[in-house]
Amino acid sequence: QVQLVESGGGLVQAGGSLRLSCAASGRTFSIYAMGWFRQAPGKEREFVAGISTDGATTVYADSVKGRFTISRDNARNTVYLQMISLKPEDTAVYYCAQPRSAKMLSRQTGDFAYWGQGTQVTVSS
Repeated sequence: QVQLVESGGGLVQAGGSLRLSCAASGRTFSIYAMGWFRQAPGKEREFVAGISTDGATTVYADSVKGRFTISRDNARNTVYLQMISLKPEDTAVYYCAQPRSAKMLSRQTGDFAYWGQGTQVTVSS
C-alpha cells in the first residue's frame, strides 16, 4: 500500500518562505519520479514541479519557476518543495504524487496513481 504524507504547510506573509516535505512508503521510492501539484479553491489541480528518479532533472510550472525548488532524498524516501518569495496567489492545498510508470516525469494529473492527503499553504498579503 503506497502512502504519501505531506507536511510543512502553514500561514505565511507574502515574501516569506516554506518548505514542504512528502514522506513516501509502500514502493521502492528511488525508482519513481515524483511531482508536486496544488489546488486553489474553485480551481482545478495544477502541476507545480516534478523531479526525476535521481534528482538530476527537474521541471517547473512557469508560475513558480525561480521561486520554488523541488528536491529529493532517496535515502529518506522523501521529496521536498522549497518555496521562497511566496505570493498570495500561491495559496492552495499542495499535494505530492507518484506516477503510474516509474520513471515518467509528467505534468499531467492523470499520469499519477498515488496522491498524498495535501497540506494547506496560505499566503497573506
